[in-house]
Amino acid sequence: MSSITLNNITKNYGNVQIIQNFSDKFNDREFITLLGPSGCGKTTMLRMIAGFEKPTTGEIKIDDVVVSSADKFVPPNLRNIGMVFQSYAVWPHMNVFDNVAYPLKIKRVPRSEITERVMNILEAVHLSQYVKRMPSELSGGQQQRIALGRALVSNPQVLLLDEPLSNLDAKLRESMRFEIKEVQKRFGITVVYVTHDQTEAMAMSDRVIVFDHGVVQQTDTPMNIYRNPANQFVADFVGKINFIEGTATEGQIEFSGGQRMSYSGDKRGGVVVAVRPENMIMRMDKGILRGKMMHEYYLGDVNDCRVDVDGTTLRVISSGNTYGKFDIGKELWLDFNEYLVFDEA
Repeated sequence: MSSITLNNITKNYGNVQIIQNFSDKFNDREFITLLGPSGCGKTTMLRMIAGFEKPTTGEIKIDDVVVSSADKFVPPNLRNIGMVFQSYAVWPHMNVFDNVAYPLKIKRVPRSEITERVMNILEAVHLSQYVKRMPSELSGGQQQRIALGRALVSNPQVLLLDEPLSNLDAKLRESMRFEIKEVQKRFGITVVYVTHDQTEAMAMSDRVIVFDHGVVQQTDTPMNIYRNPANQFVADFVGKINFIEGTATEGQIEFSGGQRMSYSGDKRGGVVVAVRPENMIMRMDKGILRGKMMHEYYLGDVNDCRVDVDGTTLRVISSGNTYGKFDIGKELWLDFNEYLVFDEA
């Protein structure tokens, strides 16, 4: 299908800079997720790719065609993109077939070709049995599939999705993640996906770009974003994590309560040890840190615990069968499977 190249993109609203000097290339058939908190600039970036916003500076290309630069601006309807918004934006007075067929009718595609293309798309998004249904007769997930089908029916070069699952309940969100990824693979299309939900980003993406206040914090695979975050912001935003302040000297880190752990890294002075809750192991015998079990919450597959270590509450996620094995208020030890050390902010 197509690549997207962005060179030195900035976006200002008055004196406020929303996007700062962004450059990247989204490769053909790549699934890119723009991830970050509300107001970080990810939707603005998507809207600039779509043509709903014009960059303050910089150049955007789809394939090798410039669609936005200082002296050129191609409007959205001429960029050959498909877009799915957070709201379903389906026509309430049209049935499923007519909703999906609408872009083709606008382009005056022959009726026979419309029927063939729409039915192929409806099969891909699992709506072929609902051709004559009205949107009011469908669930939220089915209405979002209409929006996805309508975006795909014109054979766009690029598919842009702006938080398309945020209005769905948890179970529907989970199933739609896999359906969107399946559709992307089936059509071999380049996807740019905007979300603040790190689980969506982890489940679907080839690469994740983490934004904060218009600045890229890290661009990497989901696994590296999770296991090797570039800084504390990324570590905290993507997944659950504990931060423990300490002081690093040669061979050890000493924590505020006087406990120590061995350390072979090169950082010195104030540091923050970052440990994912699932990388902490509770033991009755020796470990790295001594603490007290304060609370535990049985969630079936996991035991979600809170352990006090010298006045700092740490979250520990263990397997469900550990529930009740450590008495509330009693001492235990914590070991770490994996951890990171950051310079103190």
